[in-house]
Order: sequence, then C-alpha cells, then structure tokens
Amino acid sequence: MNRTVNYAFFKDKFVPIEAANVNIKTHAFMYGTAIFEGIRGYWNPSKHEMYVFRLKEHIARMFDNMKLLYFESKYSQDEVYEIIVDLLKKNLPKTDTYIRPCAYSSALSIGPGLMDNPSDICIFTVPFGDYYNNAALKVQVSAWRRVEDNAIPSRGKIIGAYANTALAKTDAVRAGFDECIMLTESGHVAEGSAMNVFLVKGGKLITPASTDNILEGITLGTVVEIAREQFGIETISRSVDRSELYLADEVFFCGTGAQIVAIGEVDRRPVGDGKAGPITTKIRDTYIDICRGNIPQYYKWLTPVYGSTNGKTDGSFVSNVAISATSVS
Repeated sequence: MNRTVNYAFFKDKFVPIEAANVNIKTHAFMYGTAIFEGIRGYWNPSKHEMYVFRLKEHIARMFDNMKLLYFESKYSQDEVYEIIVDLLKKNLPKTDTYIRPCAYSSALSIGPGLMDNPSDICIFTVPFGDYYNNAALKVQVSAWRRVEDNAIPSRGKIIGAYANTALAKTDAVRAGFDECIMLTESGHVAEGSAMNVFLVKGGKLITPASTDNILEGITLGTVVEIAREQFGIETISRSVDRSELYLADEVFFCGTGAQIVAIGEVDRRPVGDGKAGPITTKIRDTYIDICRGNIPQYYKWLTPVYGSTNGKTDGSFVSNVAISATSVS
C-alpha cells in the first residue's frame, strides 16, 4: 500500500482524496444543505497510539442533526464509527488529526426544497495541531448576531449557517482581534465564532444557556464534567449579559478545534491580568491529558485506533458490522 496517498471515504468507498469531488450542481454546494462534525484524534508518541476523543458522542450528534434536514442515512451509527476507524488506519497518521464526517444533500437539482432529496456521507482526515497557541486571545463582541434557532437551528452544525461565523470571524480579525464573541438578537452572550464560551466568577463557571442559540457542544459538556469531578467546581448555565464579560475573573473558549483557550481581553478591556487564569489553566491541562490517554479514569471517552481492540473501549459498538466500503487505487 502506498502510504503517501491520503484517503477519504466518498460514495461508499475509500478513495484518494483528489478523487473525492462533487458535481457543481450538488444541492449541498448550491444551498448549504449539509451537516458536519469536527472530531479530533490525539497522537500519543509514548504509547504509539492515536486516541479519537468522544467519537461515539460526535456520531450520535451528527445523526441527530441529520433529522433537522430530513436526511436518512444508509449507514448506522455503528457503521460510521467503524468507517472512521478504518479510514484512520488507512491513512496511518502519526500526529494530531482532524476528522471531518459530513452528511450532505446529494441531489443534482435546482430549488432549495429538501423534499425527496437523497443524501450521502463523506469523511476525510487532515493533520491538525493547535488552532490557537496558548497565548490569551484578544476578542471583540461582534456586531453580527448569532443566527437564531428559528432561522437556522443553532444546535445543528449546518454548513450553510457558517456564513454567519465567517462574517463575524473575518471582521474581528480585520479589526485587529484574534476572535469574536457573538450575541443573540436579545443581546445575551451566545458563543464564539465556532466555539462555546465560559466565564469564571467567584470560583464558579458560568456558560450561556442552551436556549441562547448556542451549539450544545461536546467539549462544553466535557468541561462541565471535568470541573465538577476533578476540581469540585460548579457550573451555572444561564443567560449572560455582555457586561459580565468585562467583569469576569476569567473567560475562555472551548471546542473541538479550539480545545481550551483563554481570553485575555474583551473589547480592549483586560480579563483578570490578561493571561490564562488558574481555573482555565488546570481545566485546559487536564483536558489535554485526558485526550492523550494519560488519565485512565476517562478512557471511556477514547477510541484507540491502532490498538488490538480495533478502536473500541467498551462493548457498545459491535465488531461484526457489514460495511460495503471497498478501496480503490
């Protein structure tokens, strides 16, 4: 096998990624009618192992999101799980890796309707290090409002909605900031351009309520559990006013891409001393240790790719699913 080839899963097969192309008439390309997941694999050189973080939860959310666009999958969750593990084995990454499964409307038709439109699944992987360095970010509150759930479901990772993200992120960077925080139409804090946000005040974590147009992040839930189990820190989920960002002891983003990253400044106002605070730091360091397989208590969240368990950490996914995918060269 030629290890220089990078494979994708496309049209029921593992193919070189250069061959994984869609027709320009494809509905998803023309109208943004697709959903995706961003998943990270962490390379642990001392164990010679790639650990995929919370793979089952990401796949489950992907299937939930598919309902929003009336998609039906020819594959089960178990099969998508197996395909992702097999794709990683085929690409043999030995560095941190980003995994992007996508379900998309594959119809070649004009018109935005989703009636009777077929859908398909594609998956690719790319090397992916830290999205940000560990320096605390300079952030502005964006003039662009976070897309409302009654416009495009905010709890779904719907590709068309990311035009909202693109506008907010681009304007923030062009204004000299690293990132942005978006508000709801009612003026409450929602999230970053593509990550959830936490405040630290009086030793407690505060994060916007799920009804404030946030993505119900898998990393967000992970942070809540780590804070409670490892450090005895309570998390409060509620609506958050903009001015609370200015008065917080610490503020940080979390997400699959961002991981855990401190915010040192909001709208030119320093947060704390402008550096990563103590709570942010210990949650960040613990999170990375968990992802790299260094804390046995959290093996339940990890899928080892190269190990003899064939990517399974428990018995919840069967090993004998019939997958129709075959390789082509």
